[in-house]
Amino acid sequence: MREYQNITLSLPKELIQKVKHIAVERNTSISALLTSLLEELVNREESYQKVYLQHLKLLEEGFDLGTGGAITWRREDLYERK
Repeated sequence: MREYQNITLSLPKELIQKVKHIAVERNTSISALLTSLLEELVNREESYQKVYLQHLKLLEEGFDLGTGGAITWRREDLYERK
């Protein structure tokens, strides 16, 4: 079971009225609406961090380019002009 904690938000009255309207349309409360939006934000951030760290690990390990570490070409060969 989740443990909840109350917080106090200071929001513009006009925004609160609009949020109330959205909550009524979705048959939910402002609290449930905000909880859902904040959970979505946290999940996106955690997913981003996970992928970011995976990519850093890949970059640290490097990639096998099939050259055995030896450069077998010259720059001039790559940019040969016709």
